[in-house]
Amino acid sequence: MNILIKEATIISPDSNLNNKIMDILIEGGVIVEIKKSISVKGNVKVVEEKGLCVSAGWIDMQVVSCDPGFEHKEDMDSLVKCAAAGGFTAVCVHSYNQPALHGKSQIEYLLNKTRNKIVDVIPFGTITMDAKGKDMAEMYDMKMSGAVGFSDYKNPLKDAGTVLRALQYTKNIDSFVITHCNDESISRGGQMNEGETSTTLGLKGIPALGEELMVQRNLSILEYSEGKLHIPTISTKGSVDLIKKAKSAGLNVTCGVASVNLFLDDSVLKEFDTNFKLEPPLRTKRDVQALRNALESGIIDVIVSDHAPQDVESKELEFDHAETGMINLQTSFNCALEGMKEKSIDSVIRALTINPRKILGLEQAELKEGQTANLTLFTREDETVFTEQSNYSKSSNSPFFGKELKGRVVGIIKGSKSFFN
Repeated sequence: MNILIKEATIISPDSNLNNKIMDILIEGGVIVEIKKSISVKGNVKVVEEKGLCVSAGWIDMQVVSCDPGFEHKEDMDSLVKCAAAGGFTAVCVHSYNQPALHGKSQIEYLLNKTRNKIVDVIPFGTITMDAKGKDMAEMYDMKMSGAVGFSDYKNPLKDAGTVLRALQYTKNIDSFVITHCNDESISRGGQMNEGETSTTLGLKGIPALGEELMVQRNLSILEYSEGKLHIPTISTKGSVDLIKKAKSAGLNVTCGVASVNLFLDDSVLKEFDTNFKLEPPLRTKRDVQALRNALESGIIDVIVSDHAPQDVESKELEFDHAETGMINLQTSFNCALEGMKEKSIDSVIRALTINPRKILGLEQAELKEGQTANLTLFTREDETVFTEQSNYSKSSNSPFFGKELKGRVVGIIKGSKSFFN
């Protein structure tokens, strides 16, 4: 199907077309014309929306599929649909599986199951067997099978020597380590951010110190090893300051932030909504502002959905007993816009397009004639109301059902395939 995108504002921060309103003609999955006005005849789908914007296809560097092992929460088909509806043309999958993504066969299973889908699924193998932080996994075999990086997902590496060996090993195979930063000896039993709200609600807090100590430790090991480190979801001002200092010192470190942490602070937990029970937790207003500023200045490299499906039995419990996580692929862009609305749209799009591809070592998806289409279409001023009916996930652990959120994803185009909301 040939597609003509009419009067779209191009958001491509490193392009001379940035912020220009253009028509884009796609034939046979290839961008053949980008002009002020294009007229076509014949069988062409015309996409025309008030306030329409177009960028390179978005990448989400932190999701889980739950397949195999927990398919009742999410499977690969539902994950791909969520991603497409949320504007993503690629997602990076961390291990939340049984068996874990700790070997060649698990990586090949994931890639084979998602081959030729409209959304590219990029696997991260585990650092340790079963992601339990003890014996090192077979990283080389997984790298050869298609694993792009290595992560034990939300299981922090307690042993500093394991972090060191992982950084040294991945350096030798041209890969990198992803480490969740949470010192569980400090945060164990915590239910939300430690602060005024947790005290008022009588919930055990998760101190910012638990995250920041682990960030500092891992950065110190990185400096020694000279490897490549990615910290997937920081949440505190202290973490921002540590990463800023490390980058200034020339360390090869990048980091991400969950879009909801750009949007909301811990005061929303006053209603005890377990869908806001997250890891890392929602922090203070001061932390949220620091995260926004860090994204705008480039200290934070990427925005992630941190999409974590949970079934009813895991969430409809007393707050202390509920699992952490929320589904967010379909609302991640909206959360980022809500959080960054006073900032430039360029910083949001850079964190969804250019920076993830640099970190992953992927070719940039350019908006120019002759390139295979890899595009996300969206608006900034519209409102989206996420509903149970529009939810493609097999889980429904979202705090945003029925709420108006800024921005709207129109659809994605990837080669000859397309998806429109």
